[in-house]
Amino acid sequence: MAHEREWLARVARKDEASFQRLYEEFATRIFRYALTLLRDHHLAEEVVQETMITVWSKASTYAGNSRVSTWIFGIARHKAYDILNGEKKAGRATESRAIMDDPAPAIERQERVHAAMKGLPPDQREIVFLTFYENLSYKAIANLLEIPEGTVKSRMYHAKKKLAEALT
Repeated sequence: MAHEREWLARVARKDEASFQRLYEEFATRIFRYALTLLRDHHLAEEVVQETMITVWSKASTYAGNSRVSTWIFGIARHKAYDILNGEKKAGRATESRAIMDDPAPAIERQERVHAAMKGLPPDQREIVFLTFYENLSYKAIANLLEIPEGTVKSRMYHAKKKLAEALT
């Protein structure tokens, strides 16, 4: 969005008010994304903080080749995987973590979808989240995850199939 590009350009010039706007726009979204990847509330909060620190310090490196949201989610993804890799090296199992429930599920369907999402493999869950919760295109997701667009489509196909089975 145009306003996000303008905010980021101002952040590159160290405008704190624009940074606050970006933070308000993205903090919750980054948290949900990180929670999808890490399945740990505290680690997801850490990803939000680390991501926004990087946005503040690296805003001038944004080349404008993608949406601001894609750039920021790319940073968040790298921060989350840095944490995952650190957890693995420290010998802490990350797959055994319970996914935190959605903070305020509004209706029963949301709860059912959330439960079905838990059953997806991490790579499929990530694709579904980025597609439906962040409205990224398959091409943007492919760029973000550094995988072919066909792989994104394949993972989405299998995820939709599993979700349909879980929700019927």
